[in-house]
Amino acid sequence: MTDGVLPRLRRVFGGSRSGGPNRGIANPALYKREYLRTIEIFRDLTPADMADLDAATRMTTVSKGRTIYRQEDTAEGLFLLKNGRVRLSRITSGGKKLDLAILEPGTFFGEMPLLGEQMRNASAEAVEDCTLCVMSQTDIERLISKKPQVALRMLEIVGRRLAAAEARLEDLAYRGVRARLASVLLRLGKAREGVIEGVTHQELGDMIGAYRETVTKVLDELQDAGAVELARKRIHVLSRDKLAALLDE
Repeated sequence: MTDGVLPRLRRVFGGSRSGGPNRGIANPALYKREYLRTIEIFRDLTPADMADLDAATRMTTVSKGRTIYRQEDTAEGLFLLKNGRVRLSRITSGGKKLDLAILEPGTFFGEMPLLGEQMRNASAEAVEDCTLCVMSQTDIERLISKKPQVALRMLEIVGRRLAAAEARLEDLAYRGVRARLASVLLRLGKAREGVIEGVTHQELGDMIGAYRETVTKVLDELQDAGAVELARKRIHVLSRDKLAALLDE
């Protein structure tokens, strides 16, 4: 790393070249390289390119609940999510927290420096214990200059995220709480085969712009209707059809 991103993360979260997520693995370098091959933006890279990428990235771990970076921090580095989930959120001008996305393993975040932004426009927080690969801005810019298809893949994914964010803004503007909650449950349940774990009622409220008490009330109603089954920090979507029927409310 050339700009101090990884040393800063080590001071905050711990982790090192040889310890942390690699402990007990026979060949840590191969382990990391095989993971990097699974990331969509790198799928066109040659073995030699992958070796360079492997050398330019370092792995670190982040404990559940820790902040990876905050809104308006200086933007530096690209983060590749290997394990765990990461929440992206933003504080509005009115001081309200709005969740933008919950990212699953195999994707990236923190790309704003590559789009010309000098400050982070959102915060990133570990929803679960996470393993991250980190690239400095210098290294990712060097890779993109050699392999512009990486930038094209990134733009495709960023475009999909923007479309999803616009859909969520439309939900906030035109749909009621029940419809907004049903939409989020359908999206989260699809990613995890109908089981949504580790997401609190407060966090669901942050996603849809509603109070925690309102979310709890609506979830109880959905359980009574047979659409979901509730447990501690666990929601099982029983009927996607019943949730989908609420989207026009």
